[in-house]
This record gives sequence, structure tokens and C-alpha cells, in this order.
Amino acid sequence: MPRLIPDTGPQRVLASSNFVYTVGSGMYLTAGVLYFTQAVHLPAGRVGLGLGIAGIVALALGVAAGHLADRYGARGVYMATLLIQALTTAAFVLADSFWPFVLAVCAATGAKAAGTAARSPLIRHYGGDRPQQFRAYLRAVTNVGVSLGALAAGWVVQVGTLTVYQLMVIGNAVAFLVAAALLFLLPPVAPVAEPVGGPRWSALRDRPYLLLTAVDGVMAIQFKVLTVAIPLWLVGATEAPHWLISGTMLTGTVMVVALQVRAGRSVDSPTAGGHAYRRAGVAFLLSCSMVPLAAGVPAWAAATLLIAAVIVHTLGELWHSAAGFEVSFTLAPPHATGQYLGVFGLGAGLAEAVGPALLIALCVSWGRPGWYVVGALFAVAGLAAPFAVRWAQRQRSARPSSLTRAQTARAA
Repeated sequence: MPRLIPDTGPQRVLASSNFVYTVGSGMYLTAGVLYFTQAVHLPAGRVGLGLGIAGIVALALGVAAGHLADRYGARGVYMATLLIQALTTAAFVLADSFWPFVLAVCAATGAKAAGTAARSPLIRHYGGDRPQQFRAYLRAVTNVGVSLGALAAGWVVQVGTLTVYQLMVIGNAVAFLVAAALLFLLPPVAPVAEPVGGPRWSALRDRPYLLLTAVDGVMAIQFKVLTVAIPLWLVGATEAPHWLISGTMLTGTVMVVALQVRAGRSVDSPTAGGHAYRRAGVAFLLSCSMVPLAAGVPAWAAATLLIAAVIVHTLGELWHSAAGFEVSFTLAPPHATGQYLGVFGLGAGLAEAVGPALLIALCVSWGRPGWYVVGALFAVAGLAAPFAVRWAQRQRSARPSSLTRAQTARAA
């Protein structure tokens, strides 16, 4: 990261809260499923079903929480979501059967989605002239925090006792409490009044923005390529050493930490965001074309091809993230930032829910042809992005005149 510490006090508070939060999240992301399957002894299929139900439940909560943050103040709503996450995460220690597990994980996952949307107005308000750049900085901080949490989770998995797993769960909950407490140092953001005459749920009526949400959702499946598809392919179809799974993850993480802010500097307009989406689609197509070549070759060649594919893929990830930050913030009206960012998060939420199964079916079960299909899917989505951006820009330029007419009509 070119700048290790943000410029302003509020930015430092948000970054500190985010860092503590992601250290806790990193523990759960690494060992959460193992806690339920290995320590609590729930069947893996039921754990997967419960997580899928939680993902679906969380989709609608992000939009609602974003709207509440716009209308009643983002800091209070965001703090409330963190407190709910802390309580429901702590309840994992009581989830010793399927339905208590489903209830706890639905509440925790829903609060996480709500918190992501509720935080968006804070990022916009305190992010300076370019809140997208500050959002990129937070993503780099997130990768550092998750990596540290993953290291702690590695020790938990190594010990493997129920007590240690439960201590991890409590530690995760405490991290959420600390993240919420740090927000008391953040000056509150006043609610933004809704324009007279405008629709209440404008984000759900904004068709160009919904199209961009869908495009970004398709592209967001790429996040599961490094964590699901490549590890399974490496183990099942190549001669590469299994420890290379950690090497691929580390390569991607280091690149994001070092380059995410820099990648976003040139993505300074929605038009540039559309072009970044297109570049990302091409990069994903190239990387997905390289991975299947690692099958049937010596271990050193397979390892070289996989690391090269991860590097190309992560370049695409940097462009994709920078594009998403730019278009989601710039094309969202200031009075409805939380609501719009909540809607934009629906695409990533759906990708989270269906991405692993889709990638396993195409890339692992089908094999080589599936990798090319997935790469082509990313490329087509990237090519569609500039057209969606132009449509959204045309509608946004017409929005003030439409709103003025509505206000005039109401006054008359």
C-alpha cells in the first residue's frame, strides 16, 4: 500500500475497526466450517445446506439496512449490525444440532450483509474527494486482517479440540464487539433527506444500476476461482505439490495488499470503470485458459502454469474490484448511498451462493472444457459492462430534470 495510514481521523477509525473485524472474520472463514463439521459433528451436507439458506436470507437484508442507514444515520445502524454479529456468532457455541445452527448462521450472515450496506454511507462521507480510493484501501486492509486471522485459525485446526474451537468462536465475537466499540470514536453522519417526489425504493427501480449489479455478480464468481476451483483442480487433476494451494492463496493476497490502491487510481470515472471491467474479463479468460494446461504435465510445469494463472487472475481481480468500487459509488445518488450499495451487493451475494457449485460442476466435474466456458462467461460479462455503464450515465444525467418536474408538480 503506498500509504499505510489514512489521512484523516475518521478514516483511521474506520480502517482500525475494519482491521479488527477482518482478523475475526479471517478465523471464521478459515476454520468455521471445520468447527461445525469436526468439533460439533454436524454432517457436511447439512452444514452446506445451512450456509446456503443463510446466503439467501442475507440478500434482502442488505438493501433494507442500507435504506435505514440513509434515513436514520449510518454509524448507529452499522454499530447495531456489528453487535448483532457478535451475539449471533457467540451463539455458535450453543448450536449443537441442525436447526439451532441454521438460526444462528442466518442471523450472523444477515447481519454481515446488512453491515456491509450500512457502512457504505460512512465510506462515502469520510472517504474524501475519492471515496472509491478509500474503499480500495479498506480492501487492502481486509486482506491483511484476514491473513492474520487465518494464521490463528491454522493453530486452532492443528490442535483440533472442541474447547479451542469454541475459544476461536468467542474470539471472533469479541473482535466484532471491539470493531463496534471503535466506532464511538467516529463522528456520526447526519441522515440525508429523501428528495420530495422521488420513489422510496429508487435503487430497485433503477434498471441500468440493476443491470450493472447483475454484471458485477457474474464477475464476482471469480472470487471463488482461487478458493474453490483451483485448489480442487490442483489436487485432482495435476501433479503439482499440494502445498502449492497455500502458495496460490498467498500470491493473490500479497498482490491485493500491495496493488489494490494503485489499481484504482486510474479508474476515476464510470467510463473508466466500464473499461476496467472489460480488462478484468479478458484477464479472467486468459487465466481460466491457462489452468487446464497444468493437467498432464510434470509437477514443475504444472506449478509454474498455476502460479502464472493466479498472477493473471489477480490482475483481473484488482481491475474488477476497482471497477465495482467506482461504478457502485459514483452512480449511486448521495441521498440513497446505503440503499444503492445494498442493491449492488446482491450480485456478489448471489455469486457467493451459486459460485462454488457452478465452478465445481463446470471446472472440476466437466473438466477442461468447463474452464474455457467459465473464462468466456467472465469475458462476456466484461464486454457488457461498458454498455451498462453508458446506459446508467444517461439515466443519471436525466435524473435531476425528472426530479425537478416531480417537485414542481407537487408544489402546483
